[in-house]
Amino acid sequence: MFYARGITAVGVDLIAEHSGVTKRTLYNQFGSKDHLVAAYLDGRDQRWRSLVLAAVGACDDPVEAVTAPFDALRTWSGSNTRGCAFINALAELPDPSHPAHRIATNQKLWLLNLFEELATTAGCPDPALLATRLLTLHEGALATQPLPLDTLSGSTELARSLVRAAPPAPR
Repeated sequence: MFYARGITAVGVDLIAEHSGVTKRTLYNQFGSKDHLVAAYLDGRDQRWRSLVLAAVGACDDPVEAVTAPFDALRTWSGSNTRGCAFINALAELPDPSHPAHRIATNQKLWLLNLFEELATTAGCPDPALLATRLLTLHEGALATQPLPLDTLSGSTELARSLVRAAPPAPR
């Protein structure tokens, strides 16, 4: 419900009604709505990371692995059509001390670091710069997902072009 309707639009009463448990049970389990939202995002983060790491692991070529998160995004987007839950959460929860804000921020930093690690392994020069560019393309494709456009295909091809155009780092 947080993903479909928005975090601030979903109250504890609605969650209790749809989950079949009492508000008291929710508060006993999570302590607050903030912690429930954090648990929701943490679960999505774990599923997303597993999908991305499986896509990376399926690549035989380290250069191909650099753009594997784009392939994972195509799979993920099939059932997640409201854009990125983490971007949505960051927009709804601007306070950096909110536990869900930290999870959303950490998810983006994890992907940036993964791109850099993969670019380093592939021997790309300036892997930090390439990682920033790839993250920007990836997040742009996510942000435009709810629109009637296919920005993911173009972003994926552009990402592959950036990786292929980067000459191998000198050894």
